[in-house]
Amino acid sequence: MLTRLTSTPMRRSTRLPQLLSCLLLGGVSLSGQSSDVKGGWGDELAPPHAPKRIPYPHGLLVTAPIAHPAPPLQKPPAAVHGIYLNAWVFGSRKLNDLVRLADTTEINAFIIDVKDDTGYLTYGMDIPTVKEIGADKQLRARDTRQRLRTLIAHNIYPIARIVVAKDPLLATRKSAWAVKSTAGGLWRDRKNFAWVDAFNDSVWVYASQIASEAVKAGFAEVQYDYVRFPDEPPHRLATAIFPARRGQETVRDGIARNLRLMRDRTKPLGVPFTIDVFGLTTTVPIDMGIGQLWEDLASTADVVLPMVYPSHYYDTFYKMRHPNSEPYKVVRHALEDAVRRSGPLAQRAEIRPYLQAFTLGPPHYTPAMVRAQIQAVEDVGLKSWVLWNPRSVYDPTIFRKKK
Repeated sequence: MLTRLTSTPMRRSTRLPQLLSCLLLGGVSLSGQSSDVKGGWGDELAPPHAPKRIPYPHGLLVTAPIAHPAPPLQKPPAAVHGIYLNAWVFGSRKLNDLVRLADTTEINAFIIDVKDDTGYLTYGMDIPTVKEIGADKQLRARDTRQRLRTLIAHNIYPIARIVVAKDPLLATRKSAWAVKSTAGGLWRDRKNFAWVDAFNDSVWVYASQIASEAVKAGFAEVQYDYVRFPDEPPHRLATAIFPARRGQETVRDGIARNLRLMRDRTKPLGVPFTIDVFGLTTTVPIDMGIGQLWEDLASTADVVLPMVYPSHYYDTFYKMRHPNSEPYKVVRHALEDAVRRSGPLAQRAEIRPYLQAFTLGPPHYTPAMVRAQIQAVEDVGLKSWVLWNPRSVYDPTIFRKKK
């Protein structure tokens, strides 16, 4: 039976102030994947094209598929200090510069898009659903295996990022798995993107199949993103129908159920099961209508990555007049809450926060502001962190030099 979602997520301009005022909170932008800011370092605009062929850091130019097996799996560094690479950058000559950055600084891990929020893969995979929907028609790095060998040769820990529920390609071409509209056809978010139904376990199985192929190619860890329902205003979600919802199942139930499913399918791969989550989950004691509750997340995954970007917090959040101007304080507050809430759990995931290395609204983010966030992580007693910049552009002065 088709079921509407009645528990709706919050948006900056709609439900957050009302729902969280009793908690003395202000609010947060819950998507944060795009920006209208244009210019230099810290922009949120992705590069539009990928070069066809590139030289590798050690000078090798690959022109043919790699037939030999993938390199052996690496163990995670004691402290992961990572940066995000979008698929276009990973498949371009810019990879050379980032490898050199890792060679000379504290950076020891790259988080690389394997399936991004377009639904397309970075390289080809022998998975029936991939072939059925054409997810291998816009490959960004056909020679991924060789590129991973290059990273491993430079002691860089490769992490595969796989987007789960925001997959407009899968939703459009396999509509049985998609969120439907009360008006007929596919439901779409405010940016006109279709989503797959996060209640549908087939969606999560598909993501885990991609994870299996990523590990075979040489990735040492799998990081799942968009493990949630859409964060849309109530009036838009009122038109959404979720066909795979089971009876009176809540969005929290659906996410918890399918996270366990994906954990159980990832565990045999022998790699850490890690998930990206909204930064607000560390503080807010409800699932915000997207299905993410900190205790569920931290007791299921091996590593949880809360995206504690200061630009995503409302004015007055944590009683700060302008949180985006207080990167140290925001990150410290958020992570102190995460550590406190994880404490009573019998099984606790490692906390490895995503930090803001981009500009979204005033002020313009500087390397010092990024470094302040890293300092906050360390002052809370955590060791690992990763930086997010959608363009994968990072100022070298952010980082400590390699010892």
